[in-house]
Amino acid sequence: MHFDKMSRRSLATGILVGAAFAASGALAQKNYGPGVTDTEIKIGNIMPYSGPASAYGIIGQVETAFFKMINEQGGINGRKINFISYDDGYSPPKAVEQARKLVESDDVLFIFNSLGTPSNSAIMKYMNAKKVPQLFVATGATKFSEDPKTNHWTMGWQPSYQSEGRIYGKYILQNHPNAKIGVLYQNDDFGKDVYKGLKDGLGDKAKTLVVADAPYEVTDPTIDSQILKLKAAGVDLLIDFSTPKFAAQSIKKVAEVGWKPLHIVNNVSASIGSVFKPAGLDNGIGVLSTGYLKDPTDTKTQQDPTVKEFFSFLDKYMPDADRTNLNLAYAYAVSQTVAQVLKQCGDELTRDNIMKQAANLKDFRSPLFLEGITANTSPTDYFVLEQLQMMKFNGQSWDFFGPIISAEAAKS
Repeated sequence: MHFDKMSRRSLATGILVGAAFAASGALAQKNYGPGVTDTEIKIGNIMPYSGPASAYGIIGQVETAFFKMINEQGGINGRKINFISYDDGYSPPKAVEQARKLVESDDVLFIFNSLGTPSNSAIMKYMNAKKVPQLFVATGATKFSEDPKTNHWTMGWQPSYQSEGRIYGKYILQNHPNAKIGVLYQNDDFGKDVYKGLKDGLGDKAKTLVVADAPYEVTDPTIDSQILKLKAAGVDLLIDFSTPKFAAQSIKKVAEVGWKPLHIVNNVSASIGSVFKPAGLDNGIGVLSTGYLKDPTDTKTQQDPTVKEFFSFLDKYMPDADRTNLNLAYAYAVSQTVAQVLKQCGDELTRDNIMKQAANLKDFRSPLFLEGITANTSPTDYFVLEQLQMMKFNGQSWDFFGPIISAEAAKS
């Protein structure tokens, strides 16, 4: 009898101890997806380090340096980032090949900030079929954020091209209602997307205000003939929906032929270093664009205490980088955003939770965002940034003017 009591007591104690261990285990539960260990998170990336959009390659270089800095600071929640970045030459078939390699061979947790509308379009179906996050794509194409239900695993980051186009339309109606508009645009999803936004922003006036347009292919050596066509059409307001190489050519050619239209370039070609310097700084005076990031070349930005961390990062990790290249600020800010997502994930580093946390950003701010701009998402709203401000090039840096315009306001 005594033995039975002892046995029961031992059994009860064992159950209590076991329950305590189970409870503590539950509290410390770690849940990992592919590419994750207690010490590492593998992240994939695809960039055009070569080809017609190679000016954007600096973005991948900044991101590589950013994660090196993060790792030297101890990583994120104690885990180092293994950032694997491949070149696709701005070729959609190559992008598909690299995405498959990252997912099926490198076993990355997700693909982050891969660049270009054509390349991301080519891999979107694959990424969603594989249920691998295609996170914060480096393109403003509307389709990457507009349908979270169908394309649950794909999310943009920057303000959408259609939103940007609508903002230009509203600006023109308010300030240049009698303009003769000519549109230079890249003949692909990117160019057509922002052009659609412009037409939506102009509304019924689009048919009368747009007097000419001129598409170009990314394989074209120059856009000289397109510029001459638009000039001959009597255009006095030129809008450039182009990537950096062609925007630089456009600014330069307009000056060479002595043409003086009001000239607007889209945000992706607003970099002083990769567009305005090659075009000739003086040739770009008076050109308009939109922005959502502080201009590192602006003396006010350089005196901003919240931006000092960014300049310290460049001093240490990219001392030779051209600080007039706005893509540096872009890459740093989007990297800060994905770092925030990973912090929010804690120890539940699964593909499901990556998307859950990316769709749960609340008033996140990079110090490089313009004042008044914040990142917000929800499970039904994948548009991370939806605000822009007009800006004018003064020959050295950008001067912002007018109010912060939200995409919602631009839709109305």
